[in-house]
Amino acid sequence: MTNTVSPYRYREGLKEGVPVGLGYFLVSFGFGITAVGEGLRVVEALLISMTNMTSAGQVAGVTVMMAAGTILEMILTQLVINARYSLMGISLTQKLDSHSTTPRRLLMSFGITDEIFALAVSKPYPIGPSYFYGLMTAPYLGWTGGTLFGALAGQILPEDLRLAFGIMIFSMFIAIILPPMREERGVLLTVLLAAGLSCTVAFVPALDFISEGFSIILCAILAAAVMAACKPIPEDAPEADPAEEQEGRADA
Repeated sequence: MTNTVSPYRYREGLKEGVPVGLGYFLVSFGFGITAVGEGLRVVEALLISMTNMTSAGQVAGVTVMMAAGTILEMILTQLVINARYSLMGISLTQKLDSHSTTPRRLLMSFGITDEIFALAVSKPYPIGPSYFYGLMTAPYLGWTGGTLFGALAGQILPEDLRLAFGIMIFSMFIAIILPPMREERGVLLTVLLAAGLSCTVAFVPALDFISEGFSIILCAILAAAVMAACKPIPEDAPEADPAEEQEGRADA
């Protein structure tokens, strides 16, 4: 944390966060439909989005809940999926100004997402709580509002439309992984291996004892571990600029 005061204010953060909020509205609309389709009530789907801002984590969480998974499954699933936010938070601490006290940083940490992190870390000067609160306002409203409208729509739309809208959130995941899959063979092989392991667990009768929650955890960890051992990143490989990398994902 730097001793300087950030030149960025709430209004600037709010303006920069509007495009992210609009994108989140469309994606969370699909989550709302998916959640209601899985058996949750509208208020339950809304509360999930009001207390979380993690698309993949929420979809996986609903899957675990609907499969009557255990608390341990839920904890491990969320840990595997959302561990990256801890790394983003650590990185952002190097960009915060002297007004970023511990209580304020805790509140700011709630709003860390891939896109918000990309915008914040790309700033050339330190950022403060005021700017970050503005940056997370529109995405939060977009995420919760989209969930609410999606959940309500899921109760009145025909089944065919519900199924069509329900895959919207998965299109975002595909958009995130496609660019690195095209550029890095290791990423492509990791995704294919994880998909193959997931299909194996789902369709091999002998593996029926593995629940959906643990299936997500095992497939992700095994695929990453195998590819890390078979195709490790060379130690002398040039490091990518975190800001540029996250901006590329946000654009996707």
